Amino acid sequence: MKSKEKNWFFIALISFSLGSSAAFSEKLISQFIDSLLPDAEKLNSFSRPGTLSILSTNGRVIQKLGPATREKLEPKRIPLVIKKAFIASEDRRFYAHKGVDIWGIGRALINNIRERSVIEGGSTITQQLARIVFLSQDKTITRKLKEAALAYKLERQLDKSQILGQYLNNVYLGSGAYGIADAAWVYFSKTASLLTLEEAALIAGLPPAPSFYSPLVNPNLALKRRSIVLSKMREEGFISQQDFDQAINKPINLKPATPKYFESTAPFFTSWVEQQLPLLLSPEQLEIGGLTIRTSLNIKWQRKAQDIIKQYSPEKMEGAIVSIQPSSGLVRVLVGGKNFKATQFNRATQALRSPGSTFKLFPYAAAIEAGLNPQDTYFDRPQCWKDYCPKNFGNRYLGKVTLSDAFKESLNTVAVQILEEVGFDSVISTANKLGIGKQRKLGEYYPLAIGAYEQTVLEMTAAYAGITNRGRYQKASPFEEIRGPNGEIIWSKDTKASKGVLALKKSTADTMNQMLKRSVNDGTGIAASLEDREVAGKTGTSEGGRDLWFIGSIPQLTTGVWFGYDDNKRTRRSSGEAAWAWKQFMVQIKDEFEITNFPKP
Repeated sequence: MKSKEKNWFFIALISFSLGSSAAFSEKLISQFIDSLLPDAEKLNSFSRPGTLSILSTNGRVIQKLGPATREKLEPKRIPLVIKKAFIASEDRRFYAHKGVDIWGIGRALINNIRERSVIEGGSTITQQLARIVFLSQDKTITRKLKEAALAYKLERQLDKSQILGQYLNNVYLGSGAYGIADAAWVYFSKTASLLTLEEAALIAGLPPAPSFYSPLVNPNLALKRRSIVLSKMREEGFISQQDFDQAINKPINLKPATPKYFESTAPFFTSWVEQQLPLLLSPEQLEIGGLTIRTSLNIKWQRKAQDIIKQYSPEKMEGAIVSIQPSSGLVRVLVGGKNFKATQFNRATQALRSPGSTFKLFPYAAAIEAGLNPQDTYFDRPQCWKDYCPKNFGNRYLGKVTLSDAFKESLNTVAVQILEEVGFDSVISTANKLGIGKQRKLGEYYPLAIGAYEQTVLEMTAAYAGITNRGRYQKASPFEEIRGPNGEIIWSKDTKASKGVLALKKSTADTMNQMLKRSVNDGTGIAASLEDREVAGKTGTSEGGRDLWFIGSIPQLTTGVWFGYDDNKRTRRSSGEAAWAWKQFMVQIKDEFEITNFPKP
């Protein structure tokens, strides 16, 4: 080999070695830096702090709370005009750079110097996405360096379509809209696929100052921003001069709408869910957010129950309905009033009302548990216990009656006789085991027997569900499953739910269910009877007809109905109306249950 050829060979070898070493070193440095940065996979589970999605039992969205993107689009479903509008406005060299656009930064710097103000930013769409998902909005050198490093990493891990799709789904666009689908709905009451050129351009002009440029806040500034975006789209060749001329003069035809899922479709239920969450999760978990709550609510039944309350509580009268699955304690329906917007007071969970004769369940259950028989006899007549002289409804007294008949006819004097016979401790203990009187203690007073101590509809319905469940009480719960930000299960009824409390012997509960059946078949609850299946239930009316109750069950579901006035005035109605409303609700859903009978004792 000639000397000159040897020299070129060595130069090439050295160059190749140096180039390989440099490339290898660059790769090592990149891998090292990447190892210190979060992974792009976090994009798929990204949620802002404090966000919460509440789902029904079948996975339908009931409400989304916090700064959440309420509707996300697959990248391929995002219209091309929207993509072009955002690229022209925010990052015209999006498809050319690898995360950071040096030319773009230089151009922005020159334009800002020329205008003597910050009119243009240098951050790419990739950098903005990195900032949205991984970083704060602090304007510091450290944050900008992290942002650039993350942008390079995202470009290495994702393709451009994925990056643009994630950005368009998560960018804040003012007026509570997170992502393009939300913005299309909030500003124009339409889906993103129906946005016109001028509408897409208006939305694309919002990211630099979304709250300031929002057309709902500053329509004139929004128009100016739209004109800038349309001009950039024409300069980039994304639209023709004719398209520009037509769009630039169009007025802003706003049609504002509330963000989807912002308002709950079951507000009384979801407000209760929010109150119960801190009992299961830590403050840190709630603050971090990104939680998905699958609840027990049957949204179809909930709507039917809402209609029943409105139909059967005229004028200013209010009402509540709660349905509980006895075997699990899961709340399938919870309506706490006619109009949540008018008042957020939840009459199912917060209102303390006299349960009237529905409370007689406890002295009678205590009596059966103590060994009394439904055929044991008592004498129904006017009598007093010290200074307490209860009266039967209509001053009607039946003389010698069986325990079962006294319960069916809801005789007050017999209920007090039973209380005296089995003792206060026994009745209070029975009520406690069924969830009544734990938060608000029951006192040893004779009016206890006929419902003198106020309870909530939820508590009373759960107690009756314990009887339906053959004596095993399950605390009422709205939760089936809770998942964290990454989709991991952090709570599940399958692993965390209690097995309940054995409040009564099965034989006692079975006997009570047979007595409750008689109350419906030919007693005070006859208005609730169903033709094709057994119903076990009890009416209740507080003094002066201020509270109208019916709590009834088929073997698979217990439902409590209450009507009354918030100011506690007389209703001048009977509890039979609550029983009738119960029936009107149940006839709409009963066919979803297999026909079964209550076990005989």
